[in-house]
Parts: sequence; C-alpha cells; structure tokens
Amino acid sequence: MDIKKIALYIVVVFVLYTIITSPARSAELVQVGFEGISTAAQGVGDFMTQLVN
Repeated sequence: MDIKKIALYIVVVFVLYTIITSPARSAELVQVGFEGISTAAQGVGDFMTQLVN
C-alpha cells in the first residue's frame, strides 16, 4: 500500500514539474491525449452502430 502511495506522489510531482517547466509542451500532450480518447470513443461508437445495423 505504501509503495502505491509513493509511486502516486512521484507521478504527481513529475506532472507538476513538467507543467511548470514547459506549459506549452504540456498543453500539446494533453491535447494529443484527448484527441486519442475522442478517436477511440468514436471508433467504439461506430462499431456499436454497425453492430446494431
């Protein structure tokens, strides 16, 4: 349990450090992430539509 907390803190600190040192790059990464999620959701929606038809 403690190892998970430590790992979570390390990830949070890394993310905050990245945002503070390079906000433009961080914004690009977030945009890419959301585009990927959107594309995946659209693909699932298309698959379900085809499955129903």
